[in-house]
Amino acid sequence: MIGAAEYAKATVVDYVFHKFAPHGLSGVVVISESHLAIHTWPEYGYAAVDLFTCGESVDPWDAFFYLSRELEAESNTTMELKRGLLDIPNLRHKADNEEKALSS
Repeated sequence: MIGAAEYAKATVVDYVFHKFAPHGLSGVVVISESHLAIHTWPEYGYAAVDLFTCGESVDPWDAFFYLSRELEAESNTTMELKRGLLDIPNLRHKADNEEKALSS
């Protein structure tokens, strides 16, 4: 997942992964541009992945193709959601506004 984030030119902030016994993994990579998450069920040969990005600098499809290749996926099902889109002129990301308030 970290490799996928880096391949997509995302800025990795932090990450956490949990391995389940006897198998399986869940994890999230927090990126400045949002997050990448994965949940796996190796006993079924299945992984569910969420690649949530915002801004223009990161292409989630780059992360998708990277993961598909690295996981040696035999098939893929994708759904692209346009989340959080607001038609407000000059709307800034909340973090940008908080940084300004802190530096004033």
